[in-house]
Amino acid sequence: MRCPFCGCEDTQVKDSRPTEENSSIRRRRVCPDCAGRFTTFERVQLRELMVLKRSGRKVAFDRDKLVNSVNVALRKRPIDADRVERMVSGIVRQLEASGESEIASSVIGELVIDALRGLDPVAYVRFASVYRDFREVADFESVLGEIARDTIPDAGKPLKGGDRADSEPGRPEAKAVAARLPRAKSSGETH
Repeated sequence: MRCPFCGCEDTQVKDSRPTEENSSIRRRRVCPDCAGRFTTFERVQLRELMVLKRSGRKVAFDRDKLVNSVNVALRKRPIDADRVERMVSGIVRQLEASGESEIASSVIGELVIDALRGLDPVAYVRFASVYRDFREVADFESVLGEIARDTIPDAGKPLKGGDRADSEPGRPEAKAVAARLPRAKSSGETH
């Protein structure tokens, strides 16, 4: 393995251990020339996957590009790196298990959206806004409404006065959700 620091071709493995679910091997390496240390991962690749872009181009599937896209969506979110790695490994396994050697980029995007939806709602909205090319506030309101319906048990139930969250066109779901949340008592009220 070539050293990423000095380019030396003769690096040594100092430590080798399996990662989560034994899906890859993590190797700590050291360069004898510059003493640089770095980590590599060895993974099983069942088949060479090609991605069919919207433009019609075909490019080789790049796991690192998938990881980077997910990490951008998860930036500054409290999600453990192991959970991200398991999520990405699961997506790659699904792609490899499909039996197809060419996979549309839209299929990969939907798998990522589904996985992020279960992992972190903020990252889901971030990724969806780029992937689905949100142009208006209404696009965000729609996705936030979906999240509210999925995560808040009574998001579609009647509100005070018989009002419904979805009864008025253009009324954001967030107002309906906020109407059901307990209100803080003002400083003049007593317990």
